[in-house]
Amino acid sequence: MEDPPSPEPEAEAAASPPRDMVESSPPPPPPRRRLLRLRCAVQHYEWGRRGGASLVARFAGDPDPDPDRPYAELWMGTHPSAPSTLLDGGALLRDWLSRNPDALGPAVAARWGGDLPFLFKVLSVAKSLSIQAHPDKQLAEVLHALRPSTYKDGNHKPEMAIAITEFRALCGFAGIEELKDVLRTVPEVEGLVGHEDAGKIMSMKEYDGGNEAKSSLQSAFAKLMTASKDVVSEAIAKLINRLNTESKIRTLTEKEQLALSLERQYQEDVGVLAALFFNYVKLSPGEALYICANEPHAYLSGECIECMATSDNVVRAGLTPKYIDVQTLCSMLTYKQIFPEILRGVPVQPYVRRYTPPFDEFEVDCCLVPPGELVVISPVPGPSIFLVMAGEGEVQVDSMSDWEKAKEGDVFFVPAYTEVMLSACGPEFMQLYRAGVNSRFFS
Repeated sequence: MEDPPSPEPEAEAAASPPRDMVESSPPPPPPRRRLLRLRCAVQHYEWGRRGGASLVARFAGDPDPDPDRPYAELWMGTHPSAPSTLLDGGALLRDWLSRNPDALGPAVAARWGGDLPFLFKVLSVAKSLSIQAHPDKQLAEVLHALRPSTYKDGNHKPEMAIAITEFRALCGFAGIEELKDVLRTVPEVEGLVGHEDAGKIMSMKEYDGGNEAKSSLQSAFAKLMTASKDVVSEAIAKLINRLNTESKIRTLTEKEQLALSLERQYQEDVGVLAALFFNYVKLSPGEALYICANEPHAYLSGECIECMATSDNVVRAGLTPKYIDVQTLCSMLTYKQIFPEILRGVPVQPYVRRYTPPFDEFEVDCCLVPPGELVVISPVPGPSIFLVMAGEGEVQVDSMSDWEKAKEGDVFFVPAYTEVMLSACGPEFMQLYRAGVNSRFFS
């Protein structure tokens, strides 16, 4: 039998469009371009602000919050620990997305398996969260397999906090000179670390970031964190007594005042001493910091917007009544000694500033809509969650739909490739935050 004849060149060209034409064609918009209002879950962790003093309680829509109950976190997303539901019908947002994968956009659906890659939160912090770190992806998978009841999923958890009020945090190890100053002026810490490890740190050079320097810092920090409870309690008692006495004749440093504050919150906790090893970060409203995997940190006070990869993995080692895993934390840290980068947002269009951390999963926009102005948020190729932070107005997701009312605390999901129009009502600005997939992921 003879081979079939080859197609004519003209016919082949007609059947297959040019390669550059195929690649440049934009993906089709999702079939359902509508705004989904969300009901979001509240976490009542003990460190949260109580009752009506908590922004989380206000956003949760509780008209009469319990004044004795902490309202710590509002979760906006699909994580199974506290999933958001659709206000209309009560279905889980995650289930709706599984039935409507086009709402994620093709790139997001392909990369993250049909789920939101980010978790959006509001935090109201009355007292310090635990000294903690979040594992990288590889360690998260190992910890989840070993202890799934403690480490809830196999994902990493890079995160970013944007201050709503004055916000205080510990983040990363302090520089060499500051650590030397701690060892010189806080004998209670030097005694727990030991003369040998203290001596190694005292001999380190500034900006010495080599393996030997990291090894010395790791050894000293581990000695502190693994000291016996009796020894730690005695050291803290000596420190507090000394600072109370010295406060009568001199002004205490910010770190010394912090130690006194933490001891009132968590008596006899090694975290009171460990805090002296970290950078003390103070954010003004609108400033942000991001935290990479395996970096130690603790939020201390204030209220913030937080965004992270969809995960609830936390390795704790102090300032908490919860389960602590000191050995894992001390072994996983990077021991970098760098003050964290402070982000202030970059204008991306009139009335919109963007906070872009170095993580694919998320970015956050702050939208400030003036009275009498129409702000149009251009379509993006991934999903978004909007939170109305302040004021009230109206929102429309395409020209064929009706304008809908939007007020403080409202949360809504917007599918990929959907234009959003915002208009403020009354004499006040309307402020919104948008969480979405990092725009650099698409470029």
